[in-house]
Amino acid sequence: MPVAQKGHVYLVGAGPGSVDLITLRGWSLLQTADVAVVDALADPALFQHLPLHIIDAGKRAGNHGLQQAQIHEKLIELAHQGLAVVRLKGGDPFVLGRGSEEALALAQAGVPCEVVPGVSSALAAPTLAGIALTHRGVAEGFSVVSAHVGDGRPPFGPYHERLTLVVVMGVANREQWLPQLLALGYPPQLPMAWITWAARAEQTVLRTTLGACLSDARSAGLRSPSIAVIGPVAAMGQPAIGQL
Repeated sequence: MPVAQKGHVYLVGAGPGSVDLITLRGWSLLQTADVAVVDALADPALFQHLPLHIIDAGKRAGNHGLQQAQIHEKLIELAHQGLAVVRLKGGDPFVLGRGSEEALALAQAGVPCEVVPGVSSALAAPTLAGIALTHRGVAEGFSVVSAHVGDGRPPFGPYHERLTLVVVMGVANREQWLPQLLALGYPPQLPMAWITWAARAEQTVLRTTLGACLSDARSAGLRSPSIAVIGPVAAMGQPAIGQL
């Protein structure tokens, strides 16, 4: 079993949400670390019975937690104190999670850092909802895009009928980016699914179409964290437990 080293920082992907979907290496490092700096989407069950100090850095609606620069400073400070530090991040640290910024800050400060991959929610959520991102003859690839961008213009490409689009962090501003897809040629009748709280007991799935999405989301009371899957595959597969 790997042991967390003193003075090191481990950027650990916690996976999509369920306590049993973290990697074995990530779990082993949590068990031997001195302190964990955790994100809002990390399941508290991962660390509630472990003898380590917890620092909550999570960003939630109405509570921004620690600013990113403060997180960098805290990780460097803890490592310089000679502690074994786990930075626990939802999903995968290097997939739309700012983990690369943290790794760069640690490298510039001379702090040893190891990145431990995790199961990205962008991939796991569709699977847990019974939706395959690729299916022979239907979808030959997929793209993952964050809708939470500074200029309000997510980098969507033109519509391709055999390319599945996964959109993360897109609930709050859905009325801005959904019309952008229609303007790019995405057909209104295109199947779409929202997966909320993937991998948790409260997981729900809302199946709709691109054109009906806004009204259906309002009726269903769609909330974060949710991931959108857009493309023909969103209408395929088995209904998931908790599907609306």
